[in-house]
Parts: sequence; C-alpha cells; structure tokens
Amino acid sequence: MLKELFSNLNKNIEKIAALPLNDEQQAADLRDMLITAIEENSVLYYDLDSPSLEDWQYDRLMNKLKEIERLYPSLALENSPTKKVGGSPSSVFKKVAHQVQMASLQDVFSKKELLEFDSKVRETCLDIKYSVEPKIDGLSVSLFYENGILTVGSTRGDGFIGEDVTENLKTIKSIPKEIPCKIPLLEVRGEVYMPLESFKKAVEKQELRGEAPFKNPRNAAAGSLRQKDSAVTRERELSILIFNVQRIEGMEFSLHSKQLEFLKEQGFPVVPFFKADSIASAIEEIDRIGSERGSYPFDIDGAVIKADNLDERKALGSTAKYPKWAVAFKYPPEQKEAVILDIEVNVGRTGVLTPTAVFTPIFLSGTSVSRAVLHNQDFIDEKGIAIGDSVLVRKAGEIIPEIVSVTKKSQNPTYHLPESCPFCNSPVVREKDDAAIRCINLSCPAQLLRSIIHFASRNAMNIEGLGEALCETFLNEGLIKDASDIYKLQKSDIASLPKMGEKSAGNLISAIEKSKQNDLWQLIFGLGIRNIGQKAAKILAKTFESMDNIMYASIDELESIEGFGSIMSESVYSFFKNEKNLQLINELKESGVNMQNQQQSDANGNLSGLTFVITGTLPTLSREEASKMVESSGGKVSSSVSKKTSYLLAGEKAGSKLKKAQDAGIPVLTEQEFLKML
Repeated sequence: MLKELFSNLNKNIEKIAALPLNDEQQAADLRDMLITAIEENSVLYYDLDSPSLEDWQYDRLMNKLKEIERLYPSLALENSPTKKVGGSPSSVFKKVAHQVQMASLQDVFSKKELLEFDSKVRETCLDIKYSVEPKIDGLSVSLFYENGILTVGSTRGDGFIGEDVTENLKTIKSIPKEIPCKIPLLEVRGEVYMPLESFKKAVEKQELRGEAPFKNPRNAAAGSLRQKDSAVTRERELSILIFNVQRIEGMEFSLHSKQLEFLKEQGFPVVPFFKADSIASAIEEIDRIGSERGSYPFDIDGAVIKADNLDERKALGSTAKYPKWAVAFKYPPEQKEAVILDIEVNVGRTGVLTPTAVFTPIFLSGTSVSRAVLHNQDFIDEKGIAIGDSVLVRKAGEIIPEIVSVTKKSQNPTYHLPESCPFCNSPVVREKDDAAIRCINLSCPAQLLRSIIHFASRNAMNIEGLGEALCETFLNEGLIKDASDIYKLQKSDIASLPKMGEKSAGNLISAIEKSKQNDLWQLIFGLGIRNIGQKAAKILAKTFESMDNIMYASIDELESIEGFGSIMSESVYSFFKNEKNLQLINELKESGVNMQNQQQSDANGNLSGLTFVITGTLPTLSREEASKMVESSGGKVSSSVSKKTSYLLAGEKAGSKLKKAQDAGIPVLTEQEFLKML
C-alpha cells in the first residue's frame, strides 16, 4: 500500500498525511519512504531549484515525519531531515563558513500552535513583545560589510557552509555596495527574490525562446542568483529584503526593531515589520498580512513572529535546527468555488495547444481571478472537466490559479481538445509518451516568432545580428511572415527601421547571404523539428546526404538509423508530411539555401569506431571544437558514459561523468593526450 501511495506522490499527499500510526513497524516503513521523498525533493528544491512538490505538500510530508518521531522516539534517526537546514553548497562556487548559523524557522499552521509557542516563550520571558513580518519566498543570503564596504555575499547552504555568490549579489541594484556608517563589521541576512513583474517578464522571454519556464518566483530567484555568469543574474532583475542582523561590531542594540530601523537609515531595503505587545496583537497582524498577501510585489508563503528583545532571544536559545524565539506561520492554500463558463485554446510558441478555463470571477489571495490553465488533455480527463462544471480553484504558490477538483458536474461531456490548430487549421499531433498536443506547422501565426528566432540563432543558421528584437520588428512591420522571407529582405527595408541604418543593414544582409552556405544539419536543426537536436540533425544529414532524401524517407528508414527511436522518427516523418512545412523548405531552396550535406568525416580515420564523451572545461578547446575533431576523424560523440564509451575526454571540474568512467574502467584522456591521438 505504501509503495502505491508514494509512486504517485503529488496525488496522494493528503492520504499519506492521514495514515494512522498504531504500529511501530508500519511507522518505521513509512518513515523510510518519507525520508526518501523529502531528501529527493530537498535536492530538487535547494540544489537544483526545480522542486517536484509544492511547499504545502513538502510541509505535509515533513510534519508526518515529525509526528512519527514524536510518537516513536526510537525511530528518530541522527541524520533525519527534521534536523537539517537547507541544502548542500554547490561545488560551482567557493565555500563560505558562516560565523553565525543561518538557521531555518519552525513552521506552524494554526492559531492554536501560535498560542502554544507564546506559552512556551512566556515560561522564560513573561513580558514578551514580538516583531511580525511577512515571510518572503526567496533565497536566504548573508551580506558581510567591513568598514562599510560589501566584501562577501553568500547563500545559506546547509546553515553552516554556504556558497560565495558575491559578484552575482553585486548586480542586484537594491543591495548597497557601501553604507554611510563605517563600523568595523556588519553582517546582515536577507531574502533575495524575483519581483512578480520581473517573474512574468522572465517567463515570457523563456516561452519566446522555447525554453521551459520557471515554475515560480522562488525557483527563478534561486536559479538566477546561482549563475556562473553574473551578467545572467543582472538581467533577471532580482531584489532583496533584509530581515536580520547576524553580527555587528562598533554599535550595540537591545531590540531587533531598532536594528531594522538602523539598517533602513543605511540604505538597506528592510522587510516591513510590525511591533506587537501581545500574541493577540501579533495574530491580528498575521491575519492582516494574509488578507493583503496578493498586493505585495513579491511572493510570500507565510508570516514570521519573533521576539523583539535581543537579550530575551539569548535567554530562550535555540535547538540544533530552530531558534526557540521565532516561528513561521504558513498560510493554508486559499480555495474557492467557481463555475466554468468556457474553455479557450491557445497555441504556444512551441506549437503546444494549451486549454484555459474561463470561470465566474472569484477573489483569491488579494486579487480577482477568472482564468486557470488546464495544461493538457490528460489533466482534463483525470479531473473530468466540462464546460458548466462547478470547480474548486486555488492559487498554486499564491500566484498561479489552478483547478483542484470538480465539485458539481454539469450535463456536458468531458471537454476534448480540437483535432486541428485553432489558428492555422493544420492537423495537430500527439507524440508517444508526450502529454502535449501540438501544431507542427512552422508558419502557424501563433508560434511564428519563436520559430524565426530559433532559425536565426547561433547554433542553427547563425545569422549574426538577427536577434529576438529584430525578428519581432520584422514580423510587426510585415517584412517577413516565415523563415524563408529572411532571404527576401532588402537592404533598403532594413535601413529604414528604427535604430538601424545603411551600415547595420549591409552587415545583416551579408550575414544572411553567408548563412546560405551553412551545412545541411544547421538547416535541419534550424527548422525546429520536435525532438531533433543538433546531434540528431547531424546524423540525419550524414545518413541521407540531402534534404530531398530526408523529406521522402519512410518511418522504417528513419527507425533503422542507429540512435533513432520511434519518437524521433515519428517527429521527422510527421514534420515532412505537413504541406506548409514542405512549402517553406521549397522557398528556402529557391532562395539558394544549401540543401546538401557538407560534413567531412573520414570513415577510415584513426578514431573510426570509437565513441567519446567530453566533460569539464578543456584548456584550449571548447567542447564543440573537440566534438568536431572527433567526428571529422570518424569517431562519435555521446553525451553520457555507458558500456559503449571508448574514451572520456576530461577537463577541469569534470564531475560525475569522470567518476562513472573511472568506476567502469574507461580510459580518461587529457586534452594533450587527445590531440596526440588525432
């Protein structure tokens, strides 16, 4: 039963949380499965910034584990997730040891638990006063100032060791790089977040590029701050709110609230805070924050209540994981009922048909809501959604409206997505093992901009100077309607556009002309065929030698290619069965774009029959250059280490692939040894 519940974890969270704990052996089995699920999601959340569970689901699992450990103390393991803080610091950044532990807070979920917290606090501090603050959902960081100058910025990591992300933090405009008060030492703690407006813009850009969008602002902030390239962090428009002084030398304070006022004077953006004389006043403020959470420009997942007096904090102390002088109140997901009035279907820039429910307006988390994405046909079928149904709606992560369940069925049948594209009327396809239904017409107006941007990109047709903004301008001005029109552009048309001119127009025309000579695989990749990346495009070009041969290849011929499975073969076959795609290719051919394979490979070369995996940073070669050298000498390049791997070419920071190769006894080459082999 337990395995069955955990095999579909997201769906069975409430069932797992409600499991009885009457038997110690059953509790031990449940503990083991809970620990596995919690640790897996902790890695996804803290280290990879891509959680599979929502916060409330993770909290349910953690609370169930705490319940087991409370009822059966002998089952509490020394390394239990209930005793850990955050994630492990990444090997990408230098490590920073925290002089003051960056502890997490104990979560509470009811007014009763808040009153219990207050009772325990007043056992030590009778006349306690609190500070109440919204709990920003972002990435916790430390900022260290010496004589008023920011010198080190780090992530929380596991609470004791974090990551040095100083250069990335310096790109955040709201962080002061220097403060007026030149005290010897000041360390503050804050939460880096992505403002909701910035989050929306970032997601729009990702969709435009055909990338997987961020799941929520917290993951967007964490992923943006932990970039190797600080320029990427800068463009994500992050911000910060400071909520604590970790260490200070040269000044003394008795109250947390006075510290925050001092930080405000120094130019720090400080978390909004409210001073409460009693637990009743604190609870009123928590309710107020909850009622207004939809109006904040940042995402919050609760409110924090903490002792204001710093001496009282010392008297109360801490556990190994939590301070005893503070708790975080987590707001329950707000849910309301609505009636579905219609289901609209949009086509995304990658061709995916996305259904959206339009329902009677309801007020959720501070905003009026009347629409929710239904994701795909599987989601609709699973919940049995039809127009006219009454449904329960909530905001996932307090931001994105979603339908939880159908509460009252109408007489209408379950909704089914159309069999043709609502924008261009082309037939839609659903590939094996893919939940999405797609329009594969490259000239479909709904996905045209994304297709053209990809076509012109560096790894495809590599048309230098033709970026996102210019592609959009050409479309808006009516100068192009598909990728083939790029080759019909006139210098005079381009020169007359804003921010262009004769020289810029001439350079772009030259780049467009140059791209006509590109190899066939670049064109194949540029067409944006589903499931066909650069490697697959090269294989297709080598195998069939010309675009015409690929266009008329059968499913059997495609599936016979080594490394091609049924999904890739079906994608290629379906693409070339679409008349509008064939028309596009014919127009490209008429414009003089190369349609023949030009890859030079020596089947009898000294790397013939060998398979290489390339990992890490090589001293002088890029991975792309090394890959070309392997292929031009008759070898193959693979992305993963397996039994078929002949050699691993490894540079600095080679990571897990190096260990896997060493464990399997696969020879490991340096760049120098590789060049000698050539």
